[in-house]
Amino acid sequence: MSKTAQTQEPLSPLEKSMDVIIDVFHQYSRREGDRDTLTKTELKLLIEKQLANYLKHVKCSATIDEIMKDLDMNRDAQLSFSEVMLLITRVTIATHEHLHDVENQQQQQHKHQQQHHH
Repeated sequence: MSKTAQTQEPLSPLEKSMDVIIDVFHQYSRREGDRDTLTKTELKLLIEKQLANYLKHVKCSATIDEIMKDLDMNRDAQLSFSEVMLLITRVTIATHEHLHDVENQQQQQHKHQQQHHH
C-alpha cells in the first residue's frame, strides 16, 4: 500500500459524487463496443435509467440522435467520458436554475400569504 493511500483523508461528498459519476459512466460504457466510450444505445440507456427525473422529455430516439450529435465533438459516433460530462454539466446547471426558480416561487407565495394574514 502506498504512503498516500494510508494517509488519505476521507472522501468529501463532492469527491464521492465524482466517483459515482465515473462508476455510472462505466456501468454503461462497458456494455458494447469500446469499454471506455458510450455508443448511442448505451447513451439512450444511461439517459433513461440515470437521468429520468431531470431529462423527462428525452425519450424519443430523434432527441437521443440530437444529443449524440451535439455531444460527439470528434464525430466518431461514440461518446468519451469528457463528451458525456458536457451533458451532465448542462443538466446540472439547468437543475440548479430550476431549483432557484422553485425557491423563488415559494418565497413569492410565502410573502403573498403573509400579506393576507395582516
